[in-house]
Amino acid sequence: MKYISTRDSSVRVTASHAITQGISKDGGLFVPESFPSLHHQDFQEMISMNYADRAAFVMSGFLSDFTKDEIGECTKLAYCMDRFRVPAVAPLHELYEGVNLLELWHGPTCAFKDMALQILPQLMRVSAKKTAEGKTIIILVATSGDTGKAALEGFKDAANTRILVFYPEEGVSPMQKLQMVTQEGGNVAVCGIRGNFDDAQTGVKSIFTNPDIAKRLEANNMMFSSANSINWGRLLPQIVYYISSYCDLISNNSINPGDKINIVVPTGNFGNILAAYYAGKMGLPINRLICASNKNRVLTDFIQTGVYNRNREFHATSSPSMDILISSNLERLLYDLSECDDNEIIRLMQDLNTKGQYKVSDSMSKRIQSMFSAGWCDDLLTAKTIKDTFDCYGYLCDTHTAVAINVYEEYRKQTDDKTPTVIVSTANPYKFSDNVLQALGGNVKAEDEFNKMDMLYTITQCGIPDPLAAIKGKNKRFYNVCSPADMEQIVYEMLHIG
Repeated sequence: MKYISTRDSSVRVTASHAITQGISKDGGLFVPESFPSLHHQDFQEMISMNYADRAAFVMSGFLSDFTKDEIGECTKLAYCMDRFRVPAVAPLHELYEGVNLLELWHGPTCAFKDMALQILPQLMRVSAKKTAEGKTIIILVATSGDTGKAALEGFKDAANTRILVFYPEEGVSPMQKLQMVTQEGGNVAVCGIRGNFDDAQTGVKSIFTNPDIAKRLEANNMMFSSANSINWGRLLPQIVYYISSYCDLISNNSINPGDKINIVVPTGNFGNILAAYYAGKMGLPINRLICASNKNRVLTDFIQTGVYNRNREFHATSSPSMDILISSNLERLLYDLSECDDNEIIRLMQDLNTKGQYKVSDSMSKRIQSMFSAGWCDDLLTAKTIKDTFDCYGYLCDTHTAVAINVYEEYRKQTDDKTPTVIVSTANPYKFSDNVLQALGGNVKAEDEFNKMDMLYTITQCGIPDPLAAIKGKNKRFYNVCSPADMEQIVYEMLHIG
């Protein structure tokens, strides 16, 4: 199995190179040259496996330069009770008949990013031995909230690795910020930026692809890699939980083998729903992929019209991890649907950079619409959905999950599609206590984050996760805030490179 660049199909690297490098030197994203096929007997075999073994089974076809023992060691170290609070790792919760929530927030940072960022350091460790022995790997991250903490926790004190995280200073929840600025570890650094996630992501990509910066790192025996979903090693583990959820649906007698399902994903950078699309390419029986957006509805508009336009007002919402106008992973989908036409991808990305928008062909737009549906909801509907879901089903969800539930309910009303459905639940509600508490009618004035958590518990009796409760009393370690233009200099300072 080789990996090719979305902007130069002649590039062919191993999985280890794709993981350690993170992004292609031409600015493109690495994609597998083919997709392993899963058949009926494969799903039957995985039903009896635990999550770590399912992950090894699914990922092995993509990691051909890893040994079986290396893959097994990576998955067992990542998906264990020391890291995840429930044995199932990614359990299903039936909301009502035919609709299940896939809970991806039982890891150490209480967000779905743990599902990939607990194993990425293991994959990086093995990959670096094969491709970058002796070098220090610099993990450079832009985050809209959850990726930063999950990456910091995953790479904390990892040998021969340092991790630098940039986040929008005013664009994350209070708990997300607390999680990052109190992060422990001798190899970690965090900096806020005066801007939004797109500014952070654009700055990180620019640093990645700057040859002068690469030479400066090389002189210090360092190299960049990424923990964002632009890195194939971040995206690959996300395929696993969709396949695992299908096995659980069969095991629970919710579906029969071969039955199609809908998958609903709250998404901003398009990585999570792209992983579901890739699972479909492997053989997961999917009826519809439903893309749920908040008021920053750039993906909804694109799926419905074929025009991607970031020239619009940016909204800071109650679901900040989706406050994104430049969805990087969409490039991978376009490459696949263009039949690997790298020239077309270069044209589209140039249009996005110079004009702020692009339009795909009518045929590509029709292909997208044949597989994807899309919708969005604002903060008022998000809050209403949180309250309605708790009142009707006794289930407390966070703001991002609420967006997905709302969009699905609207889709179901419009289509009367009652296909068994998996809605991705991406974060524990206590990560967004302020907004969830307000949605339930609680008083949030003059209360700090931990008082809000206590109030939310009093109202709902839903347990506060230990990793979030443990932050109380921790000292703030990181205070830096910079402009996007200064990110390069901040990287040198954090790495102590003169």
